[in-house]
Amino acid sequence: LTVISMTDDTYTVTAMKETLDRSNLGLLEVGDEVNVERSMMMNGRLDGHIVQGHVDQTATCVDIKDAEGSYYFTFRYAFDKEMAKRGYITVDKGSVTVNGVSLTVCNPTDDTFQVAIIPYTFEHTNFHAFKVGSVVNLEFDIIGKYISRMIQYK
Repeated sequence: LTVISMTDDTYTVTAMKETLDRSNLGLLEVGDEVNVERSMMMNGRLDGHIVQGHVDQTATCVDIKDAEGSYYFTFRYAFDKEMAKRGYITVDKGSVTVNGVSLTVCNPTDDTFQVAIIPYTFEHTNFHAFKVGSVVNLEFDIIGKYISRMIQYK
């Protein structure tokens, strides 16, 4: 989202209908935590996942397991075969972004996946506020989307 005004402790953004339709923004309440991070400079070191900052669709947290200080979160999203053909899927050890946090996928199915959250990520993002039933934003792997699109023209 584009910030259009800022004060010391608040900011205002503009959101289009497309963003509201695909994201959880309409569910947020005053005081809810959101993850905010500046974009990487184009001359920065690219290391790890490629994240654009878009929201493809939402998912619901369906399970949280404690893993001795770390956590496994399981999310379910609406599976659509046509969207899957366009790369809106998760793959084992692929990338997915949950509320703007780029993560590695574990144990994907057609409509679920897990992510492993280390203590630092748990404490410094809004993952610590998630409960079973929390609705989150997803961004699927851009490379997967490009590959899916390109194979349509082979």
